[in-house]
Amino acid sequence: MAFYILRRLLNAVLVIWAAFTISFLLLYLLPSDPVSLMLSSDTGGGGSAVATSEQYAMLASRYGLDRPPLEQYGYLLAKAAAGDLGMSMQSGKTVITQIGEALPETLKLAALSLAIALVIGSTLALVASYRQDGYLRAILLALPPISMAVPTFWIGLVLLQIFAFELRLVPSLGNRGFSSLIMPALTLAIPAAATIAQTLSKGLDDAASQPFVRMLRAKGVPRRTIYLRHILHNASIPALTVVGLLVGNIFAGAVVTETVFSRVGIGRLLQNAVDVQDIPLVQGLVVLTAAAYAIVNLLVDLIYPLIDPRIRRGVGAGGDAA
Repeated sequence: MAFYILRRLLNAVLVIWAAFTISFLLLYLLPSDPVSLMLSSDTGGGGSAVATSEQYAMLASRYGLDRPPLEQYGYLLAKAAAGDLGMSMQSGKTVITQIGEALPETLKLAALSLAIALVIGSTLALVASYRQDGYLRAILLALPPISMAVPTFWIGLVLLQIFAFELRLVPSLGNRGFSSLIMPALTLAIPAAATIAQTLSKGLDDAASQPFVRMLRAKGVPRRTIYLRHILHNASIPALTVVGLLVGNIFAGAVVTETVFSRVGIGRLLQNAVDVQDIPLVQGLVVLTAAAYAIVNLLVDLIYPLIDPRIRRGVGAGGDAA
């Protein structure tokens, strides 16, 4: 079990390191100059040539942009390993501080959207699998691919038009308490619920065809009990894997969703950082997203042995669980 946990931890660290390295290469290969952009925004495009040259050298030295790329990479990687992601070029605050200010709102949005997605997706899959025939099953199974094909921003705009502008049930924009979270959370939850429903429905159908189900039916166990206590238990591992992957999708979707609903959060922070090429902040947000993805998937990997005894036995014997 210790080897299993250590290997999963190393995989998580590797994902975070890869995200840091790839983001560094992409950001520093951009053709434009972030220091010039920052000077332009500070002076409104004006200022004397001498002053601009002096400011350029000072800012380039402060952010390490006057060093060779390999030296910059080693320096920034060592700082990041120590928990220091640098200073924002635009605000002058530390990247950790700016992320800390924006993260709570995005965490609220992500948690609510994931909860809604789990409820909707699981309900659709269970009802579709339980109803083995009829139009209801066909309709329920058709909903996930339809919702996945619709762009996230379009879902958000439709929800805004109906529930905010027409029915006036919820606030249309901004961070105004729990009621302002409902529409953005639904916008993110609908595609996620579709993915969960598709995966869980397939897992339920596969589990329902196993021999142990026929044995339980022969023993007279009620069909509802078989589905909720046995079939669902065996079908949960693929769906759990998908839930772990959806965390990254929700963070990525927050960029569009928070823009559509004018919410302050990680998505808006990333958009603003990209607009002004605030390299330390962009890189910090990429590393944060990769860390969230790695941590959630690490937790999912650690939950596997608790759900499936076969995996637990393999881990206990020193094997590598899939």
